Order: sequence, then C-alpha cells, then structure tokens
Amino acid sequence: MVAYMDHKDLGNRQVSQERARQIADGVKRVADRIAKAEDSAGRKEGSVTLLAATKTRDVGEIMAAIDAGVRRIGENRPQEVTAKAQGLLELCRDKGLALGTDAADNDSPSVGFHLIGQLQSNKINKILPYVDTVESVDGPSLARKLATRALASGRTVGILLEVNESGEQAKSGCAPDQALDLAYELAAMEGIRLKGLMTVGAHVDDEAVIRSGFAHLRGLRDRIRDSGEPGTDACTMLSMGMTGDMEYAVAEGSTEVRVGTAIFGPRAFI
Repeated sequence: MVAYMDHKDLGNRQVSQERARQIADGVKRVADRIAKAEDSAGRKEGSVTLLAATKTRDVGEIMAAIDAGVRRIGENRPQEVTAKAQGLLELCRDKGLALGTDAADNDSPSVGFHLIGQLQSNKINKILPYVDTVESVDGPSLARKLATRALASGRTVGILLEVNESGEQAKSGCAPDQALDLAYELAAMEGIRLKGLMTVGAHVDDEAVIRSGFAHLRGLRDRIRDSGEPGTDACTMLSMGMTGDMEYAVAEGSTEVRVGTAIFGPRAFI
C-alpha cells in the first residue's frame, strides 16, 4: 500500500521558481473561476472556499499553493498526511500560519488541513494529531471510533457526512435517504462536530443530472441545519464541486470546492 509513494519524496520541501509560478498561476485561475461563478449565481464574493486537493503533491508544492493564497488543503490518503505533516507544520509556522490542529492553540492565521479520502479505523490515530476536519465520514461506526479517539486526545474533530448523491457504486458515502437520520446521530456525538455535508458530483456529461445531486445535498443540509436537533446548528458547509463541475456546484450553493488538477496539473502518480 505504501509502494505508490516510492515514486516521489512527498516530504521534499524544495520547489523551483518555475514550478512555484505554475502553481501560483493555477491558484489564480481557479480563484477567478470561483469569483465568476459566485457572481453568475448572485452569491456574495468570498462565499466559496477553495480547498486545494494535494494528493501526490510534495511539501514544497503545497507551500507554493499556500504562498499563493490557499488557506485550506485536503489529503486523500492518511499515509500522505503523515508523510507531509511535519514539514508543512514547520514551514507554516515559519510564515506565521497555523496548520490544521495547530490552530486550536494558536492565534495565528489558520490553514485548514482536511482529510477528503476514505479513512479506515486503524488509521485514525495517525491523522488526529494533524487534521482538523474529516470530510469522508459515511456511517456511525467510523464516527463513533473517531469521536472516542478524539475525546481521548482531549479535542473535538470536525466532520462532514459524505453522501453518495449520484448512486454510483464506485463512490463512497451514505445513501441520500439515510443522510438525515445519520446526520442527527452524528451531530449528537461528543468528540466530533458535524460541520456539513460532502459529495462527489455524478460522472456524466448532463448538467441537469449533476446539478440535481448538488441541489439535493443543499436541501439535506438546510433540513439538518434548521431541524433544531442537538448539534446540528454547526451544519453549514457544503463541500461539492471539483475541477470539472465547480461552476455547477457554486450555482447550487457549494461553500467549498475541492480542486487539484486545475492548480497543480496532472498528478505525479496515481
């Protein structure tokens, strides 16, 4: 499982000026797309946060994105979190920034550090010291284990409930018709804080199909947030939209888009 990381030293802190410029240009292009989408949807400027999806990117490349203005990063694999975390923490501190859990005890401007890929229970202890939010919680079993270990470490970790709006078997996430009950159950747990919902858009060329999934997730979020159930008042985030469908997601109310390729270019490895 670790062999995929042999292709690249993910802890590398160096980045060439040319590569840093490429990444900065990518950040600007994506920021411009988000701003244009916000305007087209009649939404307030800055209402959508860019999460840079940093799978296969090394510390130097990620810091180039942070230098370009990115204030939230997301890793797909726990192994990549642990490979990069120390270098990112140290370099962020050098710049007066607090990364992930570092922000809990620090008044410095923060950079969110999220896990956006699947999490197995045996990897929880590896990521808890670093990430402030897990976006891929899809059921009560993982949530309970995450909550228990967060409490044992004296902290509360943010979570998003992942919902499989497209119904595609290859995608993770709970079924949409289970989301409300699951959200209420998770919101009431100590040790975790339900911050919102996450989905991956349908892998089709039909705009109406993609947008209907995003719109349905927004409706679920609204029902959860307005339910009055314990712990649901913090359920405000909608993490939906990636490089190919972010405009549709913003039009349907996304508060966070997860973008990797449009910032960094093709992945270094799969």
